[in-house]
Amino acid sequence: MAGLEESGSNPDVGLLYDINGLTRDTPHWLDRALAFVGEYGLLLALVLLVVWCWWGQRKRGTLDDAASSVAAVVWAPLAAGIAVLVNVPIRGFVERPRPFRDHSGIDVLVEGKNDFSFVSDHATLAMAIGAGLFVAHRKFGFVGLGLAAVEGFCRVFMGVHYPTDVIGGFALGTAVALLLSPLAMALLTPLAKAIGRSRHVGWLVWDRRAAPVSAAAVSESPASSPSEAAADPDERDLAA
Repeated sequence: MAGLEESGSNPDVGLLYDINGLTRDTPHWLDRALAFVGEYGLLLALVLLVVWCWWGQRKRGTLDDAASSVAAVVWAPLAAGIAVLVNVPIRGFVERPRPFRDHSGIDVLVEGKNDFSFVSDHATLAMAIGAGLFVAHRKFGFVGLGLAAVEGFCRVFMGVHYPTDVIGGFALGTAVALLLSPLAMALLTPLAKAIGRSRHVGWLVWDRRAAPVSAAAVSESPASSPSEAAADPDERDLAA
């Protein structure tokens, strides 16, 4: 292939051709499916994963636990948004063209990519969400990190990014999600607690139905309250 000759000893370009070259050995329908997954599907899956994690974290036993857990989940998409904003000046400074503009023989599976290549927004978003979820919940975090890795592969497979674009996105997303996490939790946790105390929107943070019933609450229930029993003389007469 002529494109391989252009890669020279550059491992970044060589790996680009190796991964993108897989499109020649896969059916056309699979290429189309992976293009859709890489462009939209995996990001949608990560959003649904965040929603799933949030729904479960609401069911913590106490408001304090639920508020801190929900705050950590909310931080994941917020971190992704911040990471993409940070990427805007990086792209403008580096000004790296898309790989198909500088190298021949690249199979491009998605159209309309005319902006700069480094770093990958999709990889940044995916890894920021994955790393943020890892802070909130280990199991959901591992799934998120796995989806982010697949996203990175798809971006190179689609011919719209170099491998180093993806690695840069992974590094940026991880750095924002982890380094800003303490500050984010300090700000989001009190806000989550305030929302959790609300009668109208408190369910967004805490599912009160999942809170355990304490022994003290049981002993003071209407059926066993001594004061209420004494207030009902008819029942005492019937028992006699």
